[in-house]
Amino acid sequence: MKLTCAASMNADEFKNRTKSFAIRVIRLVEALPKNQTAKVIGNQMLRCGTSVGANYRSACRAKSPTDFVAKMAIVEEECDESIYWMELIVEAGLVDQKRLLDLKNEANEILSMVVASIGTARSRK
Repeated sequence: MKLTCAASMNADEFKNRTKSFAIRVIRLVEALPKNQTAKVIGNQMLRCGTSVGANYRSACRAKSPTDFVAKMAIVEEECDESIYWMELIVEAGLVDQKRLLDLKNEANEILSMVVASIGTARSRK
């Protein structure tokens, strides 16, 4: 099933973008302080941040528009959760807000494209 997340970006480009996001999340988690709080929050951030791309790849293999929407809803949830953990990382004082600005912006852009894609897929059903 050939469905994309943005008119200007094909599925392979979006796969690469979400994989790059995962790599950036990994680097963020590795740079967190070595304390219990950072470890717990970092593990949560690592799980959801890396699953954005993995679940998008799964959505690209959807067997129907309904399956695509369901799988993309998981991508949406994981991306939104990533944003939550980034906010918590900043608000807990683990990382300066300026260091996370670009990554958080990227998460918001990915989230916007995913939401738009879900809307488009739903209108085509």
